[in-house]
Amino acid sequence: MSITRAEIEHVARLARLTLSDSEQELFASQMSATLSYVETLNELNTDGILPTAHAVPMENAFRPDVVQASIGIDKALHNAPGRVETFFQVPPVIE
Repeated sequence: MSITRAEIEHVARLARLTLSDSEQELFASQMSATLSYVETLNELNTDGILPTAHAVPMENAFRPDVVQASIGIDKALHNAPGRVETFFQVPPVIE
């Protein structure tokens, strides 16, 4: 499969890139080589192979949501470097 220079220009325009003539030629040849390599995958016999999202079976590792009591404001702010009432005190980040 061959990528044309017009296709490279189109993609560069979409990405808002300015490419020199030599860069366009380089990228066209590199992308064509990549697509040619990927085309070799079509030669593989995949009959009887089920499509999968993962190579190994996966299960949900999350625990079920359970309503629990909060740790409370005092315990949450116990090690805070600064505190103002029930909030963390942080240095200003906007000048």
